[in-house]
This record gives sequence, structure tokens and C-alpha cells, in this order.
Amino acid sequence: MLRLLSKKIVGSSVKKVPVIGMSRRWLQLMTVSTPNENSLKYVTATGELFQPRGSPSVEIKNTDDELIKHSKTLTELFLKCPGVESLMIGDDFLTVNKDEQVHWATVSPSVTEILTNHFASGSDIVDEEFLKLLEQTEREKHKDVGYDIKLPEFEMTEDEQEISEMIHELIQTRIRPAIMDDGGDIVYRGFDPKTGKVYVKLQGACKSCSSSEDTLKHGIESMMKHYVEEVTEVVQILDPEEQIALKEFDKLEQKLQSNMRTHNT
Repeated sequence: MLRLLSKKIVGSSVKKVPVIGMSRRWLQLMTVSTPNENSLKYVTATGELFQPRGSPSVEIKNTDDELIKHSKTLTELFLKCPGVESLMIGDDFLTVNKDEQVHWATVSPSVTEILTNHFASGSDIVDEEFLKLLEQTEREKHKDVGYDIKLPEFEMTEDEQEISEMIHELIQTRIRPAIMDDGGDIVYRGFDPKTGKVYVKLQGACKSCSSSEDTLKHGIESMMKHYVEEVTEVVQILDPEEQIALKEFDKLEQKLQSNMRTHNT
């Protein structure tokens, strides 16, 4: 993670189509490797945008049925591409996260064809109505799931607010570009001036990567502490369902350990 080296192009579509309104330009989709072997980043050779430049990244999971059906392209990606678990749409790339049991050879050709047809159509992957529904869905998830992941509203002095703004600027200018280069994204959630903790949310390839903890602690946290001496720790905020999964995993692990102790005695 946070690699500053140039990316290796691991594949590209052989199918090319003229971009709407630019008949002399031909679109070519390419796949770019990420640190996560189950994630691939899709980009175009000519730099076409998946969203308006500077838009926040949009993350969609295969369980988000109500959201998926509001986008023709997303519907096709989840229905016609076996093993796709989630998608993250940046401004100039789209990251696909797949089931580890499924090989890319069975996923990537369909993804490439669907995205190529999307650009040929000239339509948006997600529109304003979709984004409003996404925001509403996120609020409902947090309300109904039963686990509180919302951060408190930290009271800050003028100096502490300046520190928070410095952290946000550091994320936007130094950290976020490197993470997006790896097919992921990072969202700044807040700074607690009493503890020095910085709260962030990882998205896309970086969130599900086996090295995400290293990215958080040795990459992001180290850089934060270097530039902002008030920072003591960087904490990742999880989605409600991720919190539930972790809690259930901890319960299972405790049960297995208890059974092992009983068996040994």
C-alpha cells in the first residue's frame, strides 16, 4: 500500500469503441494491479471519467440491492460478472473486488465488456438520484444495525480546529492520491484533540487488502505523526455490517478456544 512506484498494467481489453462525440478517439480499457490480489483497478487509456473530477468515491456491495437496481451498469456488473463482491467508483477509475475463490479470467472479460459499452452509451454510472439514495441508505444502515459507529462531535478550540484542518489537508494532498493509485480511497472522519486519535475510513482495494493494517499503522499513521505532532494514533472506522462480522468472528474464536481448553483438560 501507499506505493509510489509506477503501476504494472496486467491486462487490457482488445475491444475498442469510439467515444460519443469523439469519433476519432478510440476507447481502450485496461486493468491495473493493486496490492490486493482480489482487487483490480479499471482505467481507460485516454482518461475518460467514471464520475466528475474530484467526486467522492462511491462504494457498492453486492448486497445493496435497492441501490444496484437504480444503475443499469451496476446491475450488469453484479449480475453478469461471477464472484464480484463490491465495486468502488473513483473519478477516473473503477475498482472491482471479487471472491477469492473466483479466478480473474472468469470475471475480467465481462467487466471490460460492460464498462466499454457503458462509455459508448455516454450515460452516467451513478446520477444525482442514485447518490441521494446512497446517502439515505447509509443513514438507515447506521440507525438500524444496532451498533453505534458514529463519532461524537468533538469540541475544539481555534488551535485544535487548525490541527484538524491540517490533518484533512494532509490526507487530501499526500495520502489520498497514493491510496487511490492503489485502487482504494480514504475518508477523513474526525480528530479527537483530547486523545490525539485520527479517525478515517478506508474504501475499495485498501479496505479488504491483507496489508490494510500495515497501510494504516506503518503508512498513514507514520506520515500523520511525522507532519502533525499532536496525532497519537490513526483508527479505522468500519461499516456496521463489518463491525457485526468482527463481533461474530470474535465470538466464534472464543468458543473454539474454550472448546480446545475443555478438550485438553
